[in-house]
Amino acid sequence: MTSPAAPALHHTTAGPPGAPTLLLGPSVGTSLSLWEPQLPALSRRFHVVRWDLPGHGGTPTGVLATPGTTTVPELAALVLRLANALRLHTFAHAGVSLGGAVGAWLAAHHPHRISSLALVCSSARFGEPAGWRERAALVRAKGLDAVADGAAGRWFTPAFAASPEAAALVEELRRDVSPEGYAACCDALAAYDLRPVLSRIAAPTLVVAGRADPATPPAHARELTDGIPDASLVELSGAAHLAGVERPAEVLAALLAHFAPLHAHPAPRTAL
Repeated sequence: MTSPAAPALHHTTAGPPGAPTLLLGPSVGTSLSLWEPQLPALSRRFHVVRWDLPGHGGTPTGVLATPGTTTVPELAALVLRLANALRLHTFAHAGVSLGGAVGAWLAAHHPHRISSLALVCSSARFGEPAGWRERAALVRAKGLDAVADGAAGRWFTPAFAASPEAAALVEELRRDVSPEGYAACCDALAAYDLRPVLSRIAAPTLVVAGRADPATPPAHARELTDGIPDASLVELSGAAHLAGVERPAEVLAALLAHFAPLHAHPAPRTAL
């Protein structure tokens, strides 16, 4: 039997290897460090695998096939390649924004692989495609400074935007994200529309929304909750797009409550 291909996505692991596995995906412009506030508690209960988007953190942009054509299905295929390399037959997945979209696409198209799902400040469709294509073109032409200056205002409420935590994430955007990687993720968001197949998602699903989120407003979360059978919704006041940073304890509590049943029926690891 041949071994699974080596994963293309940079990732880190934490927590007991024999515990149920939980994959964590980040938002555009951030790395796997986005999950640092929740990692200590999650890794006490789960085998946590955090992954980086292409051109973000430790994942090179070169893992993508063709610049300008990146899609969520392509990103999802990279996550499946990672899961296969780790010999995960099924796994839980939580993702923020684009990271959530990747998990939702997997749950809709590969339902036997996703045991449980959490979508944090995500959407079935991230607005009009033209806006994302314009942002991709802007970053390709002028670099990340063209979007970094306004990132804190998109990610956080005004009361939190000047915090050290917000400043650190903006600095990470400038330092650890490549313009092409960021633009490629914008291409993926432009082409994404999961609304026609939301009803295919069979995994237990939690949707978390920030009530002050300008990127994926609560209406997006309610659309996900209405479209996914038996999905549950948690709306957080005083939180914008990166709710897990702004309201870390509340997001953690919601995740722990949602994923608790995994301990009763842990997903097996098998050779793939």
